[in-house]
Amino acid sequence: MDLKFTPQELAFRAEVRQWVAENLPQDISDKVHKALRLSKDDLQRWARILGKQGWHGWAWPKQFGGPGWNAVQRHLFEEECALAGAPRVVPFGPVMVAPVIMAFGTPEQQQRHLPGIMSGEVWWSQGYSEPGSGSDLASVKTRAERRGDKYIVNGQKTWTTLGQYGDWIFCLVRTDPTVKPQAGISFLLIDMKSPGVTVRPIIMLDGEHEVNEVFFDNVEVPVENLVGEENKGWTYAKYLLAHERSNIADVNRAKRELERLKRIAKAEGVYEDVRFRDQIALLEVDIVALEMMVLRVLSAEKSGKQSLDVAGLLKIRGSEIQQRYTELMMLAGGPFSTPYIHEAMEAGWQGDQALGGLWPGGAAHCAPLAGTYFNYRKTTIYGGSNEVQRNIVAQTVLG
Repeated sequence: MDLKFTPQELAFRAEVRQWVAENLPQDISDKVHKALRLSKDDLQRWARILGKQGWHGWAWPKQFGGPGWNAVQRHLFEEECALAGAPRVVPFGPVMVAPVIMAFGTPEQQQRHLPGIMSGEVWWSQGYSEPGSGSDLASVKTRAERRGDKYIVNGQKTWTTLGQYGDWIFCLVRTDPTVKPQAGISFLLIDMKSPGVTVRPIIMLDGEHEVNEVFFDNVEVPVENLVGEENKGWTYAKYLLAHERSNIADVNRAKRELERLKRIAKAEGVYEDVRFRDQIALLEVDIVALEMMVLRVLSAEKSGKQSLDVAGLLKIRGSEIQQRYTELMMLAGGPFSTPYIHEAMEAGWQGDQALGGLWPGGAAHCAPLAGTYFNYRKTTIYGGSNEVQRNIVAQTVLG
């Protein structure tokens, strides 16, 4: 197992670093480094810049319009983007549904949907979770009844991230209620502008509109929007979830946020505290260990060996690390991190004017900390809760 980058890989890293430095808008990078609110325009502006370069689908093979990079090149690209302050690419299109369409979709579906995903013009949402069907995804109840050349869809999806911006949504729907749960599910692509689709906001603990409920009331979906075979959707769902859980680990963002934590600790005067710095060191060790796990997978792929099945482990450790660095940022800010100030998430907000002058000494870098901390309570739940993931890992590794 060789975890060192070759000269060719280091040259590739330098090329990507230069391109990102020249093309990433400074206002977007500033927001990311300061954990400020990113608008739809910010996210889609960066997606279109990547799309114009042919990199919005950075993990795609050349036959589908991607750059055809190997696993190491993809990792280096993600790392350079994260460290430069690029927004995390909204994964539902290029990382989740696109691989499913490539692997199981018809040529017509590929020609219709992949170009819009690559260009960053078409925003996709994910329709998996339902009330009562989260980690137990096989229990989904949204029904799709075939009538001639259409499916009639009725039901509800929930926790639909950024669904208020969605153009299309990929959904797990029940097409046969008479068989065992996993055997009666299909994978449908649904135009969110269709009559009968309603999106309702869910305001989270941090005050943000990040997730939604999506209702389907007699929504007509053409049969040609079925991916693969009817009642085989569970197979496609598992294929997609492997991509999602690996992506959730997001070790590159953790490395960037570690540096932000250090900046906050120094500004708040706690970096020289031995016990606090011990906690930063422990976090850094965990991030390095997570990165080594990722590099082991990359090494296996590069050498042509069977890739290690560690998506669940990556999800568990990555999500716990994300929660830990938000906790340490809160501790670094002390009492100045506790007031939750919704306006603080906007660029240009002035910390010393917070709460009508009732926040003396509070710095702008402290203001978003409570919101981020509350928001990141979700990471060990979504994408399959960590408790369930531990069971899956135990069954896979221990038998």
